[in-house]
Amino acid sequence: MRQITYEPMNAKSVLNAVKAPSMPFDWSINPYRGCQHGCSFCYARSTHVYLGEAADDNFQRHIFWKEDAPSILRAQLKRMARRLPRYVVIGTATDPYQQLEARTRLTRGCLEVLAEFGVAASITTRSPLVLRDLDLLSRMPGSSVNLSIHSLDAGIWRTFEPSSPSPRQRIDCARRLREAGIPTVVFMAPILPYLTDTSELTEELIAACVQAGVRELMPSFLRLSTPEVKNWFFSVLRTAYPHLADKYGRLYWHSSRLPDHYTRPVKARIAEQMARHGLARSDGGNGAARAPAAVRPDAAPGCASAPEPVQLTLF
Repeated sequence: MRQITYEPMNAKSVLNAVKAPSMPFDWSINPYRGCQHGCSFCYARSTHVYLGEAADDNFQRHIFWKEDAPSILRAQLKRMARRLPRYVVIGTATDPYQQLEARTRLTRGCLEVLAEFGVAASITTRSPLVLRDLDLLSRMPGSSVNLSIHSLDAGIWRTFEPSSPSPRQRIDCARRLREAGIPTVVFMAPILPYLTDTSELTEELIAACVQAGVRELMPSFLRLSTPEVKNWFFSVLRTAYPHLADKYGRLYWHSSRLPDHYTRPVKARIAEQMARHGLARSDGGNGAARAPAAVRPDAAPGCASAPEPVQLTLF
């Protein structure tokens, strides 16, 4: 297996304005480019092309990190002193708590700066390393964490997320975040047709979330948003589940999204399962503390989604 290369990169800015009307937030921070988790469905793979890199396994093996990100962020916020963001989303492209974060501590440094300026953070991650920063999150009112877990099935997880922390670790992470009083949402994302969409697997994940005290969960379906992402995902699928390649081809041949005739009954069944577990629909709320938790899964690393994911809340 080829070794992982870490390369520092100069950045003029760390806090990025988000202009896309489809995104429910205005500001984002991504301390890293590329992601060691290597999720085969990650929509951010195509961003590696902008760096002159391939979107294949190179996305997992060549990681760029933004040197001096906290200092750059502090300078930006000082210039914005009279119009500071209400909250910032961290991890919209690649995981801010991927393995390199344990050494560089860029995400933690950015959180320290946000706390200094009184700006809340909404973090999206697949890693329990976020628990390291509970001390900061606890004193940043309005902050929240979104944990992506697409299945508890060990074989499926390891096939499509070769280097991410285990789903069971993430469930425990959600429990500990909730116990610490941090608003926490689980993204059931992405739901993979004919794999993680079965009644048994969705029921298992829903039940585990409820047992962990999770109050919100967003189911979201696989989206193959660019040719680079689609090509890499299909290469993994053909290797691990060759009998599904033709079925996926028919589903995604003309679109990056699943057709309604597939998603409609699955959505209905998941909604029924959640209702049985005491879950009810929620609009995500309108308060400052709730806004970050309403971030859509398709704005999160590796969480390719349908255009309108369902959000539900446990009362």
